[in-house]
Amino acid sequence: MDLQGRVIAVLEPREGTSARGPWKSQEYVIETHDQYPKKMVFNIFGADRIDQFAIKAGEEILVSFDIDAHEYNGRWFNNVRAWNIQRVDAAAAAAGSPIPTAAPQPAPATPSAGSQAPFPPATEEAADDLPF
Repeated sequence: MDLQGRVIAVLEPREGTSARGPWKSQEYVIETHDQYPKKMVFNIFGADRIDQFAIKAGEEILVSFDIDAHEYNGRWFNNVRAWNIQRVDAAAAAAGSPIPTAAPQPAPATPSAGSQAPFPPATEEAADDLPF
């Protein structure tokens, strides 16, 4: 999944040591530019990836992430882990031009003159026979 927005918070990194060795994780908060802006917190796991992406507050980014959940003591927690970060031109984001994430879909085929449509066209009388 992808989400584009401006980084509004860079949280303190967390570090520890597990059976596999030392680890490092850092969380970031982005805000979208929708009519009703949404915020999302995501994390990056691994010191090398944190250094590679070098995210700073105020940057406009496109976050590619996966969502997973885990259970701890009978409660469930979501985990939004970023796997790729792309810098976005701030002027393009302010203008509201979205980044295409998929190829445009072709328009549905229209029936030819010789074939009949699967449903007859709706009339005003047919629309009024609803039970509510």
